[in-house]
Amino acid sequence: MLRSELNQTNRMNPNKIITTLFLDIGGVLLTDGWDRTSRKNAAFIFDIDHEEMEERHHLNFDIYELGKISLEEYLKRVVFCKDRSFSYDAFKEFMYAQSKPFPEMIKIISQLKKQYGLKIAAVSNEGRELNDIRIKNFRLHDLIDFFISSCFVHLQKPDMDIFKMALDMSQVAAEQILYIDDQLMFVELAQSLGMNAIHHTDIESTVEKLKEFGLQKANALQL
Repeated sequence: MLRSELNQTNRMNPNKIITTLFLDIGGVLLTDGWDRTSRKNAAFIFDIDHEEMEERHHLNFDIYELGKISLEEYLKRVVFCKDRSFSYDAFKEFMYAQSKPFPEMIKIISQLKKQYGLKIAAVSNEGRELNDIRIKNFRLHDLIDFFISSCFVHLQKPDMDIFKMALDMSQVAAEQILYIDDQLMFVELAQSLGMNAIHHTDIESTVEKLKEFGLQKANALQL
């Protein structure tokens, strides 16, 4: 469907035309970069005390995602707080390898962007090095127009200011934005600012919900 057709579909309520998508990355386009399962696997493979690593992780990961410390500093505090038989590089390579794409979801968003001329923004909690490698490895810069990543803006969901910053940067009315996230709380926060939102739990239900926002061609996409 072309933009002109979309406008005709929404002519009774032109302010509700979706022109911009705000997307989370982890849980929507890619797996989470460094989640509980990944850390548990790391503890087993590298013979690390899992309970100790988790405690140190929870004390330090937020400031890493906020861009306050580097990945090397995070690892120094969480993993290399004692002598190890493996190197920083070996552990970082393991961390980077945990990120996997959701190809079907990436394809859907890519096709919607092309069909409707949508602007795409990522609003995500990501540490800088993980963010950079994920953007590069999965060519997210080909899909996403701008990144409001926590490590860049020093704000982190669920801080409302990161959503407000995204709105300011996009220069788009909230009612013309559709936000997609796998975390229900973040969906509710976006809605409280007037944005439309989808709680992403699986591809099929998200495709159906997209149609409710005038993205009618979604049902023709090959999953």
